[in-house]
Amino acid sequence: MLNRGIFFVCIFAFGIFPSTSSVQLAKVEDQSCEDGVYPPKDVPEVTSEVIDLDVSPGDRYNDLATKKTQQVPNGPLVYTLPSPYKEEIIGLSKASGIPVGEVVLYNIFYEVFTVCTSIVAENKKGKLYHARNLDFGLFVGWDNKTDTWGLSEVLRPLVVNLDFKKGGKTLYKTVSFAGYVGVITGLKPGLFSLTLNERFNINGGYIGIIEWIFGKRDAKWSSFLSRDVLEHANSFSEAHDMLANTEVLAPVYYILGGNKSGEGVVVTRDRTKNLQENRMDPAKGKWFVLQTNYDFWKPPLLIDDRRTPGTFCMNKVGQSEIGFKGLYNVLSSQPVLNKLTTYTVLMQVNSGELVSYIRNCRTPCFPW
Repeated sequence: MLNRGIFFVCIFAFGIFPSTSSVQLAKVEDQSCEDGVYPPKDVPEVTSEVIDLDVSPGDRYNDLATKKTQQVPNGPLVYTLPSPYKEEIIGLSKASGIPVGEVVLYNIFYEVFTVCTSIVAENKKGKLYHARNLDFGLFVGWDNKTDTWGLSEVLRPLVVNLDFKKGGKTLYKTVSFAGYVGVITGLKPGLFSLTLNERFNINGGYIGIIEWIFGKRDAKWSSFLSRDVLEHANSFSEAHDMLANTEVLAPVYYILGGNKSGEGVVVTRDRTKNLQENRMDPAKGKWFVLQTNYDFWKPPLLIDDRRTPGTFCMNKVGQSEIGFKGLYNVLSSQPVLNKLTTYTVLMQVNSGELVSYIRNCRTPCFPW
């Protein structure tokens, strides 16, 4: 996969750049952190649907498909996917009337390009919170008249909270786009929370997908692994082991939060191994981990630095004020919030609470 930096070089070289919002490389001390924006006003809260895991995979998404997937923007590849994802995608296609190959491509698209900011934080009482912004649609159809990314505008109406139930009880919860069967954001109540951020790397997801097409299928799709973890792991340590040691198709960051003090970690993966981990250590003053799309031991790309302002705003909020309000304020501060941001989610594992909001960053706003 092409490195994101190469995309930026192409943009500057050919002038393909939002005309109304030039990127400003502001000093950290000039960073503006939002305060008092939670609970949000005039921000749509994401609706919820139930996915019954006791129903056959081919029929699980019928109800959702009739409601949502008519808005989703074909093929032999689907039959190579592992169960139950293969059957779910075929079922989605039948229920929605969308060709199965288009549903497959829709799922692959998320596998290889999600731009995000994820945070796991612990307050003074040892309570863990997990939050994220999901940014999507970079370089796909900037509209100079409306100052928006076309794909991001299409995706916002598709955001939905899913409650996966088994035996009538909630097994796990996710935030997703209707028609997508993997997991980018999820919570297993009482046990752990999980988000996935793409890791930009030359040995990227496209290579893994090509290998899969040509018959090398011993790796997991990274977002299918996320869902497998939510379905089968029963502790923070079990979830960590699966995320750290399973071969995946695409380089990725798995951000994992548990239910006890100090259980927060960013697992940095290439396709075959766990490279490095960034762990919380509250005893030493490290009460949060924040991950965007660049390795934590390296500087972020200069014109895509959400890490520095995000870290600045987290420290400005302070550990004593960490909760849904504090995290929402941080995730509402530019450029952490930007024109690509489709939703913000807030999770608390002990209570099992997951709440998400559809986001629109009004002009003036960073394009990404």
